[in-house]
Amino acid sequence: MNWFSRFLSLWVLLAIIVGITLGHYFSGVFQALSQMSVAQINLPVALLVWLMIFPMLLRVDYSSLHRLHKFSRGIWVTLGINWLVKPFSMALLGWLFLQNLFQSMLDPTQIHGYIAGLILLAAAPCTAMVFVWSKLVKGDPQFTLTQVALNDIIMIFAFVPIVSLLLGITNVDIPWKTMFLSVLLYIVLPVTIAWPVRQWLIRMDLLERFLEKINPFSMLALILTVILLFGFQGRQILENPLLIALLAVPIIIQVYFNAGLAFWLNRRLGVSFEVAGPSALIGASNFFELAVATAIALFGFESGAALATVVGVLVEVPVMLSVVSLLNRTTKNRERINTAGVEEAA
Repeated sequence: MNWFSRFLSLWVLLAIIVGITLGHYFSGVFQALSQMSVAQINLPVALLVWLMIFPMLLRVDYSSLHRLHKFSRGIWVTLGINWLVKPFSMALLGWLFLQNLFQSMLDPTQIHGYIAGLILLAAAPCTAMVFVWSKLVKGDPQFTLTQVALNDIIMIFAFVPIVSLLLGITNVDIPWKTMFLSVLLYIVLPVTIAWPVRQWLIRMDLLERFLEKINPFSMLALILTVILLFGFQGRQILENPLLIALLAVPIIIQVYFNAGLAFWLNRRLGVSFEVAGPSALIGASNFFELAVATAIALFGFESGAALATVVGVLVEVPVMLSVVSLLNRTTKNRERINTAGVEEAA
């Protein structure tokens, strides 16, 4: 993991402070940026999200899908966690904490928006950072490539139905036209375009060089998006400084729950640590870039949904690093037990 990714939460925290400060002193600039929209899609944010998403998709090798049979048990576990457990568990946790336990500490007009943001955060599995997490637990890189490629394909068809179902259950109004346009703009088009571009870059032997050059712009786009969001959210946060911590609670719980469940299921099925580790991490992490963009498109810069997705960005790295540490500790304990057993038998 490069130095920027390692301290991503710190940069996001600094971006939050900068955004609140700039939003207070230059509110007119932020209002002008918020009005640069077509069909409720904010153009500056769309550009920034493409800069975030496209380099990540260039790393995905869809030709790896022919290896599905090799990792079938790990693949099925991860798919079940990503698409049948995580979105629904997040909706349940959002309802439990935000609409019940924390209700008296939150703005009642924003609670449904907060829950919507959590649902958007959990409804799509991470595409990029999982390669980093997988490497840190010495996961099988072929499994990770295959799983991410499959999730990207499924996301095209499953994201809208799952989000629509859960938003409907939680009584959140859905602007359908904007929803479909967001999926087209932030999932279908980048996935469709990234594959031929990747193939061309490979033929020209330019892929790694191109990714190395564009990666800083991808991270800068994320930071600028956070600054924009908090330029609008600053007043609400200053009025309720506990808000960030309250929104973080269900996000953190669902990460540990889904990672633990995925790892346990894999081990019960006899899946090796090299696959069980990245499976747990893919099952727990979120495609926060897509969540942020969709929340802004559907509900606006100043919405509770947009704020909830950015809290996901803030807690992603430290929480996932703690999951990595737990998985590595489990692996080391297993190796120590096996070594002791061999010595005892000898």
